[in-house]
Amino acid sequence: MFIKQLKTIILSAFVFFSIVAITQPNITYAADSSSVGVVNYQFLINQHPDMAQANETYKAAVKQAQDDFNAKSANMNDNDKKALSQQLQQGLQQKQQELINAIRDKVNASIKAVADDKGLTVVVDKSVIAYGGQDITDDVLKKITGK
Repeated sequence: MFIKQLKTIILSAFVFFSIVAITQPNITYAADSSSVGVVNYQFLINQHPDMAQANETYKAAVKQAQDDFNAKSANMNDNDKKALSQQLQQGLQQKQQELINAIRDKVNASIKAVADDKGLTVVVDKSVIAYGGQDITDDVLKKITGK
């Protein structure tokens, strides 16, 4: 008896949700494509003039961390070595984040400036859009590099 009631409840819920889904379709409004810009964000980050210096700074930090590990871990046990390694890795991750965030801020400012000049209200990365939008990657790259 209980199983029959449970089946009836589940079937009733399914029918109810099916009716709701049919009678209440999702309404999606597309943004006016003339107000949407797209950029290849990763390309802009990689092409930023400060990226070469950021890479060199990060390589130097990695070398320094490796030297610190070698110097400090000589007489440590495995647990202490592991803790030191994790500490140094966290420091490297923080350094990398600082370097990339500085470049991102500059790229974002350039994207905003180009979008404002073109009257765009939304700019998204190319990787998340299937079709449409005005590609402003080249314009942003010119603003970043001054070329």
